[in-house]
Amino acid sequence: MIPEKLLEIMKKDGVVAIATLGPDGPHMVNTWNSYLRISQDKRLFIPAGYMHKTEANIAHNPDVLITLGSSKVEGLHGAGAGFLIKGKAQFITSGPDFDFMKEKFSWLRATLAVTIESATQTW
Repeated sequence: MIPEKLLEIMKKDGVVAIATLGPDGPHMVNTWNSYLRISQDKRLFIPAGYMHKTEANIAHNPDVLITLGSSKVEGLHGAGAGFLIKGKAQFITSGPDFDFMKEKFSWLRATLAVTIESATQTW
């Protein structure tokens, strides 16, 4: 289940950090909250323009950590809310999930699809 507060954050300005682990160690890449989408089966979709190192790391190890937040959403202790998402990721370069995101982001080369294992509000 995706918490309502997380969906609220996705509609506000903010930065998303995506952490992966590959043979060379950890790697991080960023995107925007407004780029995130939720599929009908509750996966998190992220448009990938570049993210080549992220893709290589996920081929090696599908585990991802994602953080996002917004100062515009009421959090646990006042203004500002954030989440830590843990999940398994894959890159999709064709098919309905790719097409769904391509309609919204003409520049993408792949859809990063994350099966959410946990979504914990951190602040």
